[in-house]
Amino acid sequence: MTTQDDARLQTPAEQIVYANILTVGVWGSLAMMVVFYCLYVFGVIQPHVSFELLTANWGQGVQTYLHNTNTPSGWGWLYLLGKGDFLNYVGFGILALLTNLCFIVLLIGFIKKKDWIYAAISLTEIVVLTLAASGIFGSGGH
Repeated sequence: MTTQDDARLQTPAEQIVYANILTVGVWGSLAMMVVFYCLYVFGVIQPHVSFELLTANWGQGVQTYLHNTNTPSGWGWLYLLGKGDFLNYVGFGILALLTNLCFIVLLIGFIKKKDWIYAAISLTEIVVLTLAASGIFGSGGH
C-alpha cells in the first residue's frame, strides 16, 4: 500500500469526534434513563400521573388520556421535568440532540478545511432537524 492510499484510508478527525460524541452521549443518556426510571418506579420521585390513574386510563385514546391526567402535549413536558414519570425525557432529549451536536462538529471541521459543499450540507441538516423538532410546521416537537 502506498502513502497516498494510507492517507485516503485515514479517518478524518471530525469523524472521530463525531463517533466519540455519539458513544458517550448514547451510553450516558441510556444510563440516565435507567437511573431515572428506577427513581420513578421505586417512588423516590413523585410522578405527575399516579400508577392508579395511569392504569385506569391505559386503554384510552391520547386526547382522553391527556385530559384525564392533566398532561400537556407538545413541549409542555418541559414544565414537568421534576416529576418522576417525566424525568426520563431528559435522556430521550439528549439522544435527540446528539445528531445536531454531531453535525455542528462536522460543520466546524468542514469550515476549517474550507470544504464548503459539505459545510453547506451539514448546516442544512442542522436547520432541517431543528425546524422539524421545533413543531413550527405543525409536526414534530411532540
